[in-house]
Amino acid sequence: MLSLSTSATNLHPLPPLHHHHHCFVSPPPSLRSSPRHLRHSLRCSAPVNGSRNLNSGAGVFAGEGFDSSSENDEKKTNYKIMKIAIVGFGNFGQFLAKEIVKQGHTVLAYSRSDYSRAAGEIGVQFFSDADDLCEEHPEVILLCTSILSTEKVLRGLPLSRLRRSTLFVDVLSVKEFPRSLFLQLLPQDFDILCTHPMFGPDSGKAGWGGLPFVFDKVRVGSDPARVTRVEAFLDVFRAAGCRMVEMSCAEHDRHAAGSQFITHMMGRVLEKLGLENTPINTKGYESLLNLVDNTARDSFELFYGLFLYNKNAMEQLERMDWAFEMVKKQLSGHLHGLVRKQLMLDTNSSGNDDVYVGERNAKPMMLPSPTPHTQIVP
Repeated sequence: MLSLSTSATNLHPLPPLHHHHHCFVSPPPSLRSSPRHLRHSLRCSAPVNGSRNLNSGAGVFAGEGFDSSSENDEKKTNYKIMKIAIVGFGNFGQFLAKEIVKQGHTVLAYSRSDYSRAAGEIGVQFFSDADDLCEEHPEVILLCTSILSTEKVLRGLPLSRLRRSTLFVDVLSVKEFPRSLFLQLLPQDFDILCTHPMFGPDSGKAGWGGLPFVFDKVRVGSDPARVTRVEAFLDVFRAAGCRMVEMSCAEHDRHAAGSQFITHMMGRVLEKLGLENTPINTKGYESLLNLVDNTARDSFELFYGLFLYNKNAMEQLERMDWAFEMVKKQLSGHLHGLVRKQLMLDTNSSGNDDVYVGERNAKPMMLPSPTPHTQIVP
């Protein structure tokens, strides 16, 4: 029995997913002694038994075509030590993998680029073929892809080679998008956990203690082993000292648009100004320089994804435009008041013979301070 953390939404059907079979990449020498790997490396263009369109109907969603070997033993599995497969082994994937390995879990990795050397250095088994990775039957698939490439990567995974009830987890900076994508593309037997570590390799390099980790248990089976598996995965971040925040995907995106997107937006705007170090930097100015530096390290692809896949981002962008115009009008309003007052003073002085010439030509040394809470009506 499955449960959704939030009410179901009307989801538009996506185009059907077609599974293409191709040659398997031979495994590394250390694994060629495994009969299963040997069997895979010799098989080429062989159809999977019962293979079919993964989104085509009830057959697959009922588990047809999915690996059910050792299914009776699944309930007995001890999830304290898990086999976690990271899909997308770039900078962030490696960052998470180091902590997961440190806690004693088995970590596999797959990526389009060759990260075999980096994987070997941190104790991760790297796969260049998604079929071989999935046939290792990891308990957890952890997607560490970019926002823009997530759908393509998910559609390219051979889901039929995974064990039914596999847990899928994402770590994207937006949450409603992967939630909808998972619910549409993944078979109903698969569990779904949407997460967002609110830190990265730079902000988390000194440790994860106190850093927020947001999660939403979108769909988790009622079987105790599956519930335990989700908690075991979350324990990775609890053990690292993260501040755990359970929150719906919709609520996350509302908050993120007003915090994360605004932060990236301001950083990129200030970057266009070309701010430079000065010999008289204030603490506030140093904070702005740090903001520019931090946002500049992230790709424009991430920034664009935050805007494109968070429906609240456009509203925040419009609010920023409005706020900028309001501040300009506030400055202009005080400036106009000063000019008007000066004109009136000059007019009065010109008709008074008792006023000394020096006083008549005197100019104010500084602008008057604005009154608190001044509001300018647009």
